[in-house]
Amino acid sequence: MTGNDVRDVIIIGGGPAGYTAAIYSARALLEPLVIEGVSWGGQLMNTSEVENFPGYSEGVLGPQIMSDLRAQAERFGTEFVTDDAVRVDLSQRPFVVETGEGTYRAQVLIVATGARARELGLPSEIALQGKGVSYCAVCDAAFFRDQEIVVVGGGDSAMEDALFLTRAAKKVTIVHRRDEFRAEPIMLERARSNEKIELVTSAVVDEVLGTDSEKVSGVRLRSTKTNETWEIEAGGVFVAIGHDPNTCLFLDSLDHDEAGYLKTKAHSTATNVHGVFAAGDMRRSQSLVVWAIREGRQAARAVDEFLMGASSLPR
Repeated sequence: MTGNDVRDVIIIGGGPAGYTAAIYSARALLEPLVIEGVSWGGQLMNTSEVENFPGYSEGVLGPQIMSDLRAQAERFGTEFVTDDAVRVDLSQRPFVVETGEGTYRAQVLIVATGARARELGLPSEIALQGKGVSYCAVCDAAFFRDQEIVVVGGGDSAMEDALFLTRAAKKVTIVHRRDEFRAEPIMLERARSNEKIELVTSAVVDEVLGTDSEKVSGVRLRSTKTNETWEIEAGGVFVAIGHDPNTCLFLDSLDHDEAGYLKTKAHSTATNVHGVFAAGDMRRSQSLVVWAIREGRQAARAVDEFLMGASSLPR
């Protein structure tokens, strides 16, 4: 592809939304180009076994799902650039997307850059991701049946995760670094009234502990007031301190909320820039792969309809 070529559609992002948009765009004969990023695959690449994804009766590894989605998009003629987008220009048409190694132009863009879960920043946390450390209670609760679990966080998400986890877990300990929780009073009361939940305040996770078989065995906590440390046993650690959208390239040109999540028109994937669509986790604060897939399909359909009615666009 030369610098003078103009694609019908470029998809920025190599996660479930981006690959789904590519599948449907390719089947519509739009010959999409996916700038998937060096670390393609999205948050599922940090997920071990997934048991609730349709079509995999015996469960499947998160990276396998992403490899299968990518292969399916490729089968229908999608082209991939395994590089990170470093600059976009939405002030002109065709739109311009620059990576570290090339410049690409397109009549339409689908932004599907996703979001990333906030981490505690501990080496032991990173080492045990997918081995008991999780960032999605809905995804992974079933793996911790009748076990003791730690949830880290103090907001509504932490309370929701803890309450959901009690369906399977024997006990859930919520650890929060401050004296008071940030959660809505009703959510906090539900957690406090659940006999399976214990609340620990003014404490942080100092280290995630693991066994010789490389599975989480517990956590070491540290008091934020006295620096005293102590350990508790746990088979899983769920980090619920929020997500950050991968939208830094678009904050100067696309409407977004205070947290950086992109805004789209009601019941649509269309952004405030004509011809730019958004799908996936960077337009909502909650993350589920089935939502991303649905929005990828929705964005691809919107692009097809847009191009059908825009045959006079400049090239």
